[in-house]
Amino acid sequence: MAKYSDIKGFTVQTLSEDTVESALPGTTWASGGDLNTARANLFGYGATGTAGGAVGGSPSNSALHEQYNGSAWTEVGDLNTGRYTESRTGSGTQTAALVYAGGAVSAITESYNGSAWTEVGDLNTTRRASGGIGTQTASFNVGGRNPPIGDYANVESWNGSAWSETTDINNARYGLGGIGSTTNSLVYSGYATPAGYVKNVETWDGSSWTEVTDINAVHYAGGASSTGSSNTDALVFGGSTGTTNSATTEYWNGSSWTELNDLSTAVSANGGTGASTDAISFGGTPGPVATTQEWNVPSIFSKITEGQLYFNSTTNTFKETVQDVPGGSWATGENLPVSRAGGMGAGTVTAGLFFGGYLAPGDHAGTYKYDGSSWTAVSGGDLNQARQTAAGIGTQTSALAVAGLAGTTRQVITEEFDGSSWTEIADLNLARSNLGGAGLGSVTNTIVFGGINPGGAKDEAETFDGTSWTEVSDLNTGRYSIGGAGASNTSAIGFGGGSPSRVDKTESWDGSSWTEVGDLNQTKDNLGGAGNKSLALCIGGATPSLTANTEAWNGSSWTEVGNLGTARSYMAASGTGASALATGGESPSVTNATEEWTAPLANKTITSS
Repeated sequence: MAKYSDIKGFTVQTLSEDTVESALPGTTWASGGDLNTARANLFGYGATGTAGGAVGGSPSNSALHEQYNGSAWTEVGDLNTGRYTESRTGSGTQTAALVYAGGAVSAITESYNGSAWTEVGDLNTTRRASGGIGTQTASFNVGGRNPPIGDYANVESWNGSAWSETTDINNARYGLGGIGSTTNSLVYSGYATPAGYVKNVETWDGSSWTEVTDINAVHYAGGASSTGSSNTDALVFGGSTGTTNSATTEYWNGSSWTELNDLSTAVSANGGTGASTDAISFGGTPGPVATTQEWNVPSIFSKITEGQLYFNSTTNTFKETVQDVPGGSWATGENLPVSRAGGMGAGTVTAGLFFGGYLAPGDHAGTYKYDGSSWTAVSGGDLNQARQTAAGIGTQTSALAVAGLAGTTRQVITEEFDGSSWTEIADLNLARSNLGGAGLGSVTNTIVFGGINPGGAKDEAETFDGTSWTEVSDLNTGRYSIGGAGASNTSAIGFGGGSPSRVDKTESWDGSSWTEVGDLNQTKDNLGGAGNKSLALCIGGATPSLTANTEAWNGSSWTEVGNLGTARSYMAASGTGASALATGGESPSVTNATEEWTAPLANKTITSS
């Protein structure tokens, strides 16, 4: 019996606009209720744009305190000590807030309980123009200055009763902004003597400050949205560029800054608070002004999701949402703590693993984990056999290191990683180094192929079932320094390599035999490989000169896509064709650079052929 769906087909959603990742790019600023008293250089607090606070300000050291309900400001209990700030300083909510530093210079801290301010523990260092982060009971005061002493890099941490000094930021400055919590923070822009106005951005992971991607524009003494717990979701707006007031609005997603729609009116020394989807900018100069501007992102929109099929009634087209690999790009990640080439990689961009490698005068055994923002050495997690140019396969918590070169001896050793330590397990049948491998996510269903031993380039392939290695059908062309990608020991591809001259050949493995398929666009060896048999990346390598070239495989052919930021060979690569890591390598000196590949989702028009 025929199915109803076979007769009638299936329903396709009709939309008037394409789906989007977020409604942020289309959002604009609108007028809100004015402050009761115009002023600039205000302290700001509040978790949302409909429940914010504006404290202090200038001209003069104001003690005024107003709260916003989404449409109007109401004057409430004043500060005990009037003051102003040229930074985004202030923490908490309408019933539990904290302000600190400010004025000409001050160490005074005041706490608000929903009705009145109380002076509490002073800062250890008197300052002004410092950045503020956090809540009433857990805050950071960052940077600032105290003429004529100069700019500060020091950071003080508030635990609800007292301030204590903690790890300094890398770049001393004042007039900077702060976002997030005491375990997950971000500071941006400001003024550094003698450099001037800066765009530097640093993130805090609970133990150290790390320089990340610069903001696009200077936002000295500007406003920001996030007073929550995240340093991966924030809006920054207004401020001074050094020569003029700014209307620029920028969004931070944890890895990059995107410019969005400008403020209605350029302003600096403005206060700001709320969330990235619900922010307010208030007060500021020129003036001072009483103006409030509201950023309200629509709560309902059509979100982009991989695999969607829909009809766009405006453009009269059918569309499918896919990973747009040709539109992907590489971005700088956190450097590996050590420089290594010939190391091995496993896992993903947010849960990566790097192990082994070399740096004169010898091979190394160290293992490092990546969480998407920083690398951490695995204590007690060294390989049992230090080596380089092995095959790395698996995940951050379940990986294999197969064969490789230790000193001048090519190995048969296979070691398995359980998330904390390595254990020697079954040996390969053939000793070799510079081999390719495949087996995304599984150490019990893998394949290695090619490589080199004293007899030269090898064509042998071996599969692993979790217990032992078995020789299977050979590659059609023996080669070493070969790239590999694949999901299992029945589905893989090998590409490029030396034989001994460099080749552009790609071979596809189906579990029983190798078949030559589409060639690379560029002949090379010592390259990186990531992904699977239907969507893979060929990364960098030597041609013989070093190359930054990246090619993407779609199951039948290779396409040149976005280049690495740094040309290199002998790097470790891992991940998928849509999200990959390239770590270490020779460039031409041994490097610790990490780059992250991201292919965005895109709505592609479906055409008939």
